[in-house]
Amino acid sequence: MSRFLIIVSFLLIYGNAGAQSGKQKKSDADEIKQIMMVLNNQAKAWSEGNLEKFMEGYWKSDSLMFLGSRGITYGWEKTLANYKKGYPDRSHTGKLDFEVLHLEKVGKDAYFMMGKFMLTREVGDTSGFFSLLWKKIHGEWKVVIDHT
Repeated sequence: MSRFLIIVSFLLIYGNAGAQSGKQKKSDADEIKQIMMVLNNQAKAWSEGNLEKFMEGYWKSDSLMFLGSRGITYGWEKTLANYKKGYPDRSHTGKLDFEVLHLEKVGKDAYFMMGKFMLTREVGDTSGFFSLLWKKIHGEWKVVIDHT
């Protein structure tokens, strides 16, 4: 967990150096719109029970970090396997909704997001909070660190 905090702290401290011009602010609005589209597509895919499509919003790399109640999982494949194990069918996936509480640019191609998730499902509703580090990779916004 300390590695996660060090990375986020570094990005928060050093990522926002310099003032933004009007052009950069417009670009930021476009980037935020793109990130929100990925997040909305993830909620839709999850709610359809399509975990593979949900995972398209994550960086497909062994360096992806997911921090959950059981510790840190490294890698896209392992994260998907954990989701499949914890949410084996539609009664467990249910309907996913997100509420973004904070979204901040922390670097040239990086954003930090905090929010709340809500799962409405047959086996019992659940909710919680998350923090995500988004990075633009090959022109696409991907989650590179997830703390849920």
